[in-house]
Amino acid sequence: MISTLTLHPKRPGLLELTEAVQAVVARAGVREGLCTLFVRHTSASLLIQENADPAVQRDLEAWLARLVPERDPLYTHTAEGPDDMPAHVRAALTACSLGVPFAEGRLLLGRWQGIYLWEHRRSPTPHEVVVHLGA
Repeated sequence: MISTLTLHPKRPGLLELTEAVQAVVARAGVREGLCTLFVRHTSASLLIQENADPAVQRDLEAWLARLVPERDPLYTHTAEGPDDMPAHVRAALTACSLGVPFAEGRLLLGRWQGIYLWEHRRSPTPHEVVVHLGA
């Protein structure tokens, strides 16, 4: 079964989508399998990370911004603005797909884990995340 979630981030950073993915799994009626997620974009990524303390998300965002700064003189792809090439690098360093097992209609995430879309651009656009449930 394949579904598509359309997400509308309002800013760069982490947007939790755990509940939306869980809803897809619950509606599918599939007892167990693997939920594969794939973001259809080159300047956003997917991440499983702690969802209990928002400081974790802020620290991750600050760390990646420091690791991959804007306006690096090595960038040649600059036509779409100073945040475009850094967004591509940040997406390349993270992941465009994730796999999460599920059983009895529930994602088998750990106690403090959440699923996030990581928007890397300052002018966010809608992103599609494909959700595939395989037995």
